[in-house]
Amino acid sequence: MKILLVVYDNEMYINVFPTGLGYIAAVLKKSGFDVEIYNQDLHHYPEEHLTRYLDKHHFDMVGLGTIGGYFQYKKLLKISEAVNKSKNRPFYVLGGHGPSPEPEYFLKKTGADAIVIGEGEETIVELAKALAAKRSINNLDGIAFMERGKAVVNQRRPLIKDLDLIPFPAYELFPMYFYRLLREPHCASGDFVAPMISGRGCSFRCAFCYRMDEGLRCRSTEGIIEEIKMLKTNYGITYISFFDELLISSIKRTTELCEGFIRAGLNIRWTCNGRLNYAKPKVLQLMKKAGCVFINYGIEALDDEVLRAMNKCLTVEQIVKGIEATLKEEISPGFNVIFGNIGDNKNTLQQAVDFLLKYDDGAQLRTIRPVTPYPGSPLYYYALKNGLLKDCADFYENKHINSDLLAVNFTDMSDKEFHKALYDANQKLIKNYFKNKTKTSLDEARRLYMELNVNFRGFRQT
Repeated sequence: MKILLVVYDNEMYINVFPTGLGYIAAVLKKSGFDVEIYNQDLHHYPEEHLTRYLDKHHFDMVGLGTIGGYFQYKKLLKISEAVNKSKNRPFYVLGGHGPSPEPEYFLKKTGADAIVIGEGEETIVELAKALAAKRSINNLDGIAFMERGKAVVNQRRPLIKDLDLIPFPAYELFPMYFYRLLREPHCASGDFVAPMISGRGCSFRCAFCYRMDEGLRCRSTEGIIEEIKMLKTNYGITYISFFDELLISSIKRTTELCEGFIRAGLNIRWTCNGRLNYAKPKVLQLMKKAGCVFINYGIEALDDEVLRAMNKCLTVEQIVKGIEATLKEEISPGFNVIFGNIGDNKNTLQQAVDFLLKYDDGAQLRTIRPVTPYPGSPLYYYALKNGLLKDCADFYENKHINSDLLAVNFTDMSDKEFHKALYDANQKLIKNYFKNKTKTSLDEARRLYMELNVNFRGFRQT
C-alpha cells in the first residue's frame, strides 16, 4: 500500500520540520507501508501541482494534518479541492488539532474520507491496515467518517501511555538540509536547528487552549538524549528547539532532563516552553549550564483577575519573579501576551505594555495579539453558549479571518475601540524593538570604525 503525506506550504522562506507528520510517517513505515512525502512547503508548489502529481502517480491513501488557524483552514480547503479533483483520487485522511474538535464540519467541508481525531500514531496504522485488507473501518476507534450522508464519530482512542514506544520521526524521508536552516533566538549563523518534543500535553487547562488531550506525558530523558545524538550525527544539528507545550512541567522533571544533558556532554544550545511558577533560580542555573538560551513563557495577561478568568494558574507576582530570575541567569525569556480575554480592558492592556517595555531584552519582536476561541477550547464553548459564535462554520468562515484581528469580542469595548487599543499598544512595542536594534547597529558601527574591530562581519539580520 502506497501512502502520500502532504506538508502544506506556509508561504515562508524557511519552514519548520513537521514533527507530527514525521511521527505519522515513522509508524506507517515501521508497519511496512510505502510512504512518500509531498513537500509543498519546500517547492512552493501551487495546489494544481498536487492534482497533477496524484494523476501521474498511484497512491492508496493521501494524508494531511493541520492546526487550527485562518491560514491553515483556507490552505486545507485548497488542498482538499486539489485532492478531490484528481482522476486517481486516493482515500483522503485528515488529522491534527484543526479538524479534531469539529470532525463533522471538516468532513462535510473538505470531502475527506476520514478524520483521525487526536493522537494519530496508532489510529493511522490501524486505518491503513484496514484499507489494505479491504476491511470495514466502522468500528475503528479515533476516527470520524461519512456514512450515507451523515457523519459518524467513533469513540476516542486511549492516549499512548509510553511515548518511548513511538519511533523517532522519519527524518530520513524529509529534506533536513532545508529544515535545519530554521532560525531561533540566539542561534549563531553556523547553527543548524531542529525541533523536537520532550513530551505531550500539559498539566494545566487554560481557557483559550484547544488541546483536547488531558494530562501530561513525558518521554524518558534517555530517549530524548538518544534522538539528539542521532540528529547531531546524521544531520549536523547543533541547536534544539523543544516545541512541546511544556518542557518545564515541574522542577523535578526539568532538573532530571538538564542533568542528563550535562552527563551526556551534548554540547548543544536549546529552547523550550516553560511555566513561570517553575522558573526558580536553581532550576534556571542548571538549565543555563545544560545549554538553554531561551525560554518561551505563556504570560498571557498582567492582571490577576484576567489570569483567573482564563484559568491560567499564575499570578502577576509569579510572572514578575520568574522573568526577573530568568533574565538574571542570562537566559532570554519569550513574552507571550494576548488581549481580549474576559475581564480585559484598556487598563489591563497598558499593564501588559508597561511590563513588556520594562523587561524586553531585545531577543525577539513581541507584539500583543487578540485572544482567539479556537474550536475545542473552553473559550470556544463559552462563546457558543453566550451567543458570541453560532457554530464552527461561523468561526472559520466569518469570524477568524486573521490571527491578529479580533475574532470574538469578550470585552466591553467596541470592535473599533479594541483594534485602536491594540494598534496603540503594538506601536509602542514595535518602536521600542527597532530603537534597541538601531542602538545595537550603531554600537557595532562605532566599534568597527572607531576601535577598528577586525572581527566585524557585516550588519546582519540573523
